[in-house]
Amino acid sequence: TGERSSTCPRFKTEVQMQKISEVMTRDVRSISPEETVRRAAQLMDELNVGSLPVCDGPKLVGMITDRDITIRSTAAGQSPESTRIGDVMSTEVRTCYGTQSVDEVLREMGDSQIRRVPVVDQASHSLVGIVSLGDFATRHAGPTDEALEEISAPSDADRAKAH
Repeated sequence: TGERSSTCPRFKTEVQMQKISEVMTRDVRSISPEETVRRAAQLMDELNVGSLPVCDGPKLVGMITDRDITIRSTAAGQSPESTRIGDVMSTEVRTCYGTQSVDEVLREMGDSQIRRVPVVDQASHSLVGIVSLGDFATRHAGPTDEALEEISAPSDADRAKAH
């Protein structure tokens, strides 16, 4: 229906009041834009993740995803040993603050069709955590289901069925 309301008013109020700082993952591994694409892929494999925040010191400067590596580097014939992350990373990154409400960030994730959002300090823009649909799923199934539906809708038709 596109409308974001819960059938349980008390639950909705709790979700609206809960802050990102209460659900985010704090111990986040990041990588420097000077590192190689190969190192990013190795770290993604080691951590079993599909994306990494890219930081210049403590400051978030981008994100590198497995898709960035595949589309912007490998498909272009670039060497993973010599291509820098800074050359292929995404620099237009949606971020949020720990003080924002869970409801607000979930809505933004659905609108932007993204599954994870780096959490930055408002003053310094340094990385303080990351929040993903998985963080919400264990706490707020209803709102997370709605956000996941919006995020996944366009790609469902394009995905091949897994056998």
